[in-house]
Amino acid sequence: MSNCREDSVFQRYTGAMVGAMEDCLRRTPRAMVLCASMALLLACLGCETTVKDPMAALADKSAHDRTHFKSMEIMQQRDPANNEAYKDQLEQIVWRPGYGFNVRVEALNQLWEYDQPRTLVLLRRQLPRMTNWPWLTECCTWIADRNLVELDPALISSWGRPRALTQDETERPEYIALVRMHGRDAVVEKVFELFIESNKRSQRGLRQRCWDLLHRLGERDRLIAMAEAVEPDSEDILLMDLNASATDFGMVPYNREEVIWLQELRQPDKKWFWDEAKVSLQQVPANRRGELEMRDLSVVVAATRHRRDLLDAPVTRLYTNVDGALRGQKHYSEYHPGIPGADASLERLRTHREKLTWSDLAAIELALQALRLAPVRAHLFAYADEDHEDESTEYGGVIALDEQGRFEVLEFKPRIRHHDLKFNASQDMFDAGYTSLFHFHFHAQSHGNRDHAGPGLGDMNYADNTRANCLVFTFVDEDRMNVDYYRHDRVIVDLGTIQRPGSN
Repeated sequence: MSNCREDSVFQRYTGAMVGAMEDCLRRTPRAMVLCASMALLLACLGCETTVKDPMAALADKSAHDRTHFKSMEIMQQRDPANNEAYKDQLEQIVWRPGYGFNVRVEALNQLWEYDQPRTLVLLRRQLPRMTNWPWLTECCTWIADRNLVELDPALISSWGRPRALTQDETERPEYIALVRMHGRDAVVEKVFELFIESNKRSQRGLRQRCWDLLHRLGERDRLIAMAEAVEPDSEDILLMDLNASATDFGMVPYNREEVIWLQELRQPDKKWFWDEAKVSLQQVPANRRGELEMRDLSVVVAATRHRRDLLDAPVTRLYTNVDGALRGQKHYSEYHPGIPGADASLERLRTHREKLTWSDLAAIELALQALRLAPVRAHLFAYADEDHEDESTEYGGVIALDEQGRFEVLEFKPRIRHHDLKFNASQDMFDAGYTSLFHFHFHAQSHGNRDHAGPGLGDMNYADNTRANCLVFTFVDEDRMNVDYYRHDRVIVDLGTIQRPGSN
């Protein structure tokens, strides 16, 4: 049984709905159905709801919004500022999914009224984790409305996480909130400042998100300049690693995996490679060094050892050489890589001509050179045969240079196995991959696997994350495998097929 009346919580939201109804009635007759629905909802909201246990009702996310509103109204009459259990529940409403939008707004406003420090801590922790886009947008607006500059780290940390809903950084609600509080020209400086300041072990994730964000904002040149300017006696280990990379190689990492890559190369057991890469890079034309990435270090070292002619070869000449080597080759392609509208041209050299760098073409030349060697092919086919017999996983590894500078295949069978269509690279493989030319794996589920010759969506995501040079070998019959080179940014080049040594 209920009695209709007005109260403080209901007034706040029914007032807004009345305004919406009036606007609706001034429009076309087609809007009358919507108006009728709003009137019915308004009538319901205007009626008192009976709640016996308000705390239990608030904990029940399946309860109706008006039940939650009524429960909060009851709790407001019970000294809420000193009721820790009630403030705990308000926190749950603010950040846990399942509550109505307006209920969450009311909970946030009440929590701020009763305990501002607690609200700041909550938003600082939870804002970067929010996945509900409308609620994230509301929270960012709420922060900007109150000019809560102490939440800059939370806004930047949240902004640092890529979101599929928008690729335009200026449309992100976190960016808009920062602009409102600091002005457009100051936003990038705030991200730089937070990156430099976040040097505690507990802030590694925040620091990495700042780094990723600055790259997305097109600040790579400034990041390199910043790394070069680091004081040599700095106690900040990451900045020292970045300084070494910028000073010795003229580059810095792009993403988290490349930062780890850099830190691994700085370890004493990798000093031999660092020193060799530093010397080898001096033989690369200065105007070419600016485009190099972490994956290119092993290419430069291998070229210095095997193919010194590649070091200063023009990109046009390298492209012509590779094009000639692939002409006449039989190509097979992944018929369903997971990309809408994909076709066989996705894996052709000409498709990626504008994206291919000197290092891509040099890496392809080195791959073709390695695959001409019978011992390399024999090892790959023997390993692929093992994969064919094992239906629990795909196999993979790296192609590297041994201590004598020869190509070698290193096997790393997965420790974690899901099924025969997935390869899980082990940490041992990553450790070896930091000084290797290629990560590779097989598509060896059957000997007639030509419809799956090439990287699938998962493989391409792997390349985007690791930013490594990758190869995938696919059986097209018992004695032939198709080979594809691929790397980040959906660059895929079909290298044709290789033959099992000793076969017809």
